[in-house]
Amino acid sequence: MILKAKERGDAGQLAHYLLDQRDNDHVELHEVRGFVSADLIDAFGEAHAIAQGTRCDNYMFSMSCNPPEGENVSIESFEKAIDQVEEKLGLQGQPRAVVFHEKDGRRHAHAVWSRIDADRMRSINMNHYKVKLRDVSRELFIEHGWNMPRGLEDQRLRDPLSFSRAEWQQAKRIGVDPKELKSVFKKAWESSDNRAAFAQALKERGFVLAQGDRRAFVAVDYRGEVYGIARKAGMKAKDVATKLGDPTDLQSVQTVKAEIAGRMTGKIKEFIEQAERDAKRRSAYIDFRKAEVIGRHQDERRQMTEAQEKRWQAETLARSERLPKGMSGIWHRLTGRYAKVKAQNETEALEGLRRDRSEKDDLVFRQIEERQKLQQDIKTQREAGQEELLQLRADVAEYMTLDNQGPDHDHSRKPNHDPDGDDDGPRPRPPRSRRRRGFEP
Repeated sequence: MILKAKERGDAGQLAHYLLDQRDNDHVELHEVRGFVSADLIDAFGEAHAIAQGTRCDNYMFSMSCNPPEGENVSIESFEKAIDQVEEKLGLQGQPRAVVFHEKDGRRHAHAVWSRIDADRMRSINMNHYKVKLRDVSRELFIEHGWNMPRGLEDQRLRDPLSFSRAEWQQAKRIGVDPKELKSVFKKAWESSDNRAAFAQALKERGFVLAQGDRRAFVAVDYRGEVYGIARKAGMKAKDVATKLGDPTDLQSVQTVKAEIAGRMTGKIKEFIEQAERDAKRRSAYIDFRKAEVIGRHQDERRQMTEAQEKRWQAETLARSERLPKGMSGIWHRLTGRYAKVKAQNETEALEGLRRDRSEKDDLVFRQIEERQKLQQDIKTQREAGQEELLQLRADVAEYMTLDNQGPDHDHSRKPNHDPDGDDDGPRPRPPRSRRRRGFEP
């Protein structure tokens, strides 16, 4: 289980984020412990109020627990993992909240503690918490028999395609997955051994090498989006400079943008607009299918929760009626029968809690399996869309190259040359169709 955490303040924003349904299929407030209020927003407001009596700004400790993809983890296993972290970091007894999120067929948990010791009005020291979390994470992978990620085994083997929030937002603007985009740059980098080869590799993928701010190497696409080479290729800036040399003899970003805009013919723009309309239609259909499944799953969970609550109330009433009251109750206490009935009630209550959790886990696991199948279909369709958008970039680069060759260029070698000999220049061809089975507009 991958554990990520940080010290932070702004409890109100954190509470709203944890309860936000927009980016998740399901959100469940599982536990609020040690606060006066059972409402998450009010509880975190308590933590903020108490922290005002100290000098601590980052008075919350927020952690996410992410199981490996494809693994079903029970509520009890999540709780045990959170308890292990709590003990390892010295947060025993501190107010905490646990929230479950589900997204794209995967379930994970968020645990948040108050770092303020209310008795001493001091913050709890969180020295070396990243190292301690890594140790607990390794123990959990071993305990559950999961395949340990290479990055967890050795920090030097972490995913080179990791991306920042800014990169994610940029990728969303252009409709391409950020990891796919990084993969494009990485492949171009690995397939070239000098600047000319790298520039050509980028050009074939629809990017133009340019000089950015502070003499950095960047790439510009037909939309005018700018990409830092070092970050996208997963390389250090000094390694990029060693391979590509001095960027000052390259065109500036502004010049490249102007040239691209000047070569964007009406026909090319028409192809781009059509591809983007196709991508939006595919996205709308995916959103419809996902919303239908999520809505049905939410109804099933609501019905189960209502049925379990009704059964729990009936069982609680039946257990309470076993305990004699009045003089009879005093006599049962004296004879020891009261203690036996109370112990029986506690045992049955615990068994009932475990039964309800097991039923809930079974329902969640079944829904996750269905959601994962849908997500695989969604992934296939999105990959088809990604391939079309990436191919579009390469085609746009080719069109602009053809249109920029001028009337003196020998077009007889071009595959779109008119065999009748009366062509008046190269004609752009529309992007290749890559529609896959399973896509419904």
